[in-house]
Amino acid sequence: MQHRTTSTLIADHLSPYREDDIHSNLLAPLELGNIHLSHRVVLAPLTRCRALNYAPQDAHQVFYGQRATKGGLLITEAVAVSQEGIGFPHSPGIWTKEQLQRWRRVVQAVHDRGGYIFCQLWHVGRASHTYYQTNVEDAKGLLYGPISSTARKVPESWKIRLPDGIMADYSKPRALRTHEISEVVEQFRHAAQNAMQAGFDGVEIHGAHGYLIDQFLKDGINDRDDEYGGSVENRCRFALEVMSAVVSEVGGPRTAMRISPIIDHLGAYDSDPVALGLHLISHLNNMNLAYLHITEPRMTNQGPKPMTFNAGKRNEERSMQMFRRAFNGRVMLSGGYTREKGMDAVRGGAADMISYGRLFIANPDLPLRFAIGAELNEGDRSTYYTHDQVKGYLDYAMLKPSQVAVAQGWVDKNIEDMAQNKTVKKKLHLQELKRQCSMQSNRASLAPLSPSCRT
Repeated sequence: MQHRTTSTLIADHLSPYREDDIHSNLLAPLELGNIHLSHRVVLAPLTRCRALNYAPQDAHQVFYGQRATKGGLLITEAVAVSQEGIGFPHSPGIWTKEQLQRWRRVVQAVHDRGGYIFCQLWHVGRASHTYYQTNVEDAKGLLYGPISSTARKVPESWKIRLPDGIMADYSKPRALRTHEISEVVEQFRHAAQNAMQAGFDGVEIHGAHGYLIDQFLKDGINDRDDEYGGSVENRCRFALEVMSAVVSEVGGPRTAMRISPIIDHLGAYDSDPVALGLHLISHLNNMNLAYLHITEPRMTNQGPKPMTFNAGKRNEERSMQMFRRAFNGRVMLSGGYTREKGMDAVRGGAADMISYGRLFIANPDLPLRFAIGAELNEGDRSTYYTHDQVKGYLDYAMLKPSQVAVAQGWVDKNIEDMAQNKTVKKKLHLQELKRQCSMQSNRASLAPLSPSCRT
């Protein structure tokens, strides 16, 4: 009942919030190809390490179902296209029939609540360990280790998580031979096909954060001397081949891509990230994609960047604006956004949608909390990558129906009263009044309502 109440409220009872205040764009509807979103608060892809034996569990149905809203969009955790694409303990794949069947149940849980869900497809490349890898045999014998555009390891400042919780150095990769690259492209195409068979509404190709596609894109990693290395055109070749194969399989409106040209995650540096991003986007424009998902450079391997780290913030902001203007479709941004920053980004035209990670982990009903101004739960970082199927995964509190009903009732009645009160200044935004009243309604058990919000 709690899921249904949340979904219904988001889709059916938030229209006054959108109509009364043009600043509430984050909660406004959006057309995304054939998808009709009721709001723009998106669940970001979140690796949670709960997929035992690389397959979704019953807990996944609950996790995604909790976060589904009528007309809302969810993106799955990164889903590997092959065994060689794994780089986290108990992270899921979609290369087997069993995995496909289990994902079908997850998709159904989201669709039952009126939501939409895209499957994010990835291959970690060199960001892996021999523990997760299978050996590949060809005419010349066995080939060992993770694959990449290069034979250079991930810098030792970065560590990989093994199943027993130990943090270790990444294993040395082997550079893919030219003729092998098409095989990896085929893995992405086949995974996209499986995603459609599982019922997903679309797929997002993970081309960011230092994983395999990004390892080809960035000249700080890619040291190849064949047609996949050297110039920006060559370094984008693999990414564009993957995208073309997937678009051919499922269609442009069901395909999206995530990129992070400016981010140096896992040592993914580039000497000219703006030129790289613009070149890639110029070719993506021809594919009629559902959206482009761009990660802003606000995070490091130690967490959010401190203010002193942002000496180049203005240049980064200008670069993001250039990417936004260059892309001919919908843009989604992510990277440490709050409710207010998300509102500002959509209102100012920087993005059409905002994806939220950590806030959505701790607040399954995040869109509703944003809408009525409810306080947010704090996340427990110590449980982000554990394997427990409940603790830190399914046990975050959702607003009770009574809390939602009371907040909605107080807000609506007081707004109506205030609108009829001639002493209220015409320039006063009704949306702000709604937000203030709803916040007080959630705290009603601790303090009385202010005079302006009393019934």
